[in-house]
Amino acid sequence: MSLNPPFRADHVGSFLRPAYLLQAREQKAKGEITAAQLRAVEDRAITEIVKFQADVGLQSITDGEFRRTYFHIDFLEQLGGVKTDIPVTIRKPDGTEELAPPVIRVIDKVRHAKNIQLADFQYLQAQVKALGLPGLMPKVTIPSPTMLHFRGGRAGISKDAYPELDPVFYDDVAQAYADELQSLADAGCTYVQMDDTNMAYLCDEKMREAARQRGDDPNELPHRYAAFINKVVAKKPKGMTLAMHLCRGNFKSTHAAAGNYEPVAEALLTEMHLDAYFMEYDDDRSGDFRPLRYLKPGKTVVLGLVTTKFGQLESKDELKRRIAEAAKYAPLEQLCLSPQCGFSSTVHGNNIAVEDQRKKLALVVETAREVWG
Repeated sequence: MSLNPPFRADHVGSFLRPAYLLQAREQKAKGEITAAQLRAVEDRAITEIVKFQADVGLQSITDGEFRRTYFHIDFLEQLGGVKTDIPVTIRKPDGTEELAPPVIRVIDKVRHAKNIQLADFQYLQAQVKALGLPGLMPKVTIPSPTMLHFRGGRAGISKDAYPELDPVFYDDVAQAYADELQSLADAGCTYVQMDDTNMAYLCDEKMREAARQRGDDPNELPHRYAAFINKVVAKKPKGMTLAMHLCRGNFKSTHAAAGNYEPVAEALLTEMHLDAYFMEYDDDRSGDFRPLRYLKPGKTVVLGLVTTKFGQLESKDELKRRIAEAAKYAPLEQLCLSPQCGFSSTVHGNNIAVEDQRKKLALVVETAREVWG
């Protein structure tokens, strides 16, 4: 059992919502129950998912993101100066569905208007403590600050509030994040993960072209975002592990981006001062492990080798083979194992059964024990 995160067997964050929680959300949307009544239902569901994670053998324990509809919007829209629109679902010609990215706009100076995750963390922390088990650590997941720039580029950020982006915009966002992290640290939080689609999207040529159309240079953006993230890291509370999850899209078992990590690897693994990276490696979309050669000493990569998108269970021997392959490029002691993403980045959830969710996590825990002892 490790004492410090990320753990050899870890998890990105979200879990399938139980049916009774989805029903309560619908009732709240219709005005049939109050926000307080919905929160009580969320509390019950979180208590259950905390025990589920401990039972399966995980050390890092999240609230399953059960209080959120979308992994990013629910947080970002609570920052001062930020306006978001609900994403829309697009049905593609082949019948599959895709979540069109939400519009995220900066309409005023960005600031930390209130503590966003504090009450949620305090409830999670209490449930973890109530289990009375050693080695468990509550983990908070929040969207990456880069999402305030990448989705809209310069056009999505008010020129009245920010005639120039550098350095004032980046400094303001970093301070807002620092204030949020400090509020969590003051309550005892020591493990936070920032979910970032943008570095992963910059591995995809379609997304890179979209950035060019917005007037950004996709070769320069990873380095700019590394400097942006480092502004947050520089203000990180002492003793807190700050990780990043690179996500290629996770909506109803579909993805939004593909491509080898090579275009962003150096900026990500060498220039960023983060403690750990959760990197998706569940299928051919992610390319090979060569980009891991940039990993610096003292940092950790959590290999997302187990997919949350489909129920078919991976082979333990194949997972061990792939971990050994990754260890050719980064030291084994700097590697960990996890699913590639959460099981439900939005309230809708992936097309996977609850029992498959358990089996996948149990496989991660068993494999990690056999590989690292």
